[in-house]
Amino acid sequence: MLDVLLLRFDAPMMSFGTTAVDSLGRTGAFPGRSLLTGLLGNALGYDHRDQDALMALQGRLRHAVRRDHGGEQREDYQTVDLSHPSLLDEVAWTTRGTLDPRGTGTANTGTHIRHRFYLVDSVFTIALTLSPADETPTLDQLEAALARPARPLFLGRKCCLPAAPILLGRAQASSLRAAVISAEGPRHRAADERMRLWWPLGDDHEHEAGAHRIEHTDERDWHNQIHVGNYTMLEGLHEGGEEARP
Repeated sequence: MLDVLLLRFDAPMMSFGTTAVDSLGRTGAFPGRSLLTGLLGNALGYDHRDQDALMALQGRLRHAVRRDHGGEQREDYQTVDLSHPSLLDEVAWTTRGTLDPRGTGTANTGTHIRHRFYLVDSVFTIALTLSPADETPTLDQLEAALARPARPLFLGRKCCLPAAPILLGRAQASSLRAAVISAEGPRHRAADERMRLWWPLGDDHEHEAGAHRIEHTDERDWHNQIHVGNYTMLEGLHEGGEEARP
């Protein structure tokens, strides 16, 4: 049996980062390991200087996701004038009391446009475990950190504040897929009739044949702050306690 942490992602807006292309900041359909690593690292009090610890935690994470309520995707059109006086190198102080110069070149001046995408009015349930289980941090330490996080937590970007506690509970299950299916649903809204599921390859062999394989860019190089690599997840539908084909 697996020892599993259950999480609930419920927020007006969420964004599950994936590979960015030019000015397009897309969102994935479900939270990946890099997002969970950042969330858990933030709860533990890690910062960006703890790259080795973040890489080690990411490598141990395995998770499954149930989308309780689908919501919709929205685009945020953003502009910024990098030539504004408040952003000039000689006055661009950080909260750490140091200047943050932008350097030279056309990428550091003029008006820049960004397209940021969010999932709106969605609810997700996540089951996660660690392998190996006896290394630090343990599931007990993650559970304690989520109950009393070292810093405020957000679901993707800093504007995506959770509307309810993230920690849902603890469970024992035969697989991550089984754990996320059996987790209680949100009480404040009706779940979709057909809830989409994602779980890792090798987690539940019985249900792999009818599932769709996804090669997900689901790892982050925390030393260079970029998304890298592929991770295979399986996708299916859950309806009335039975597996349904997408």
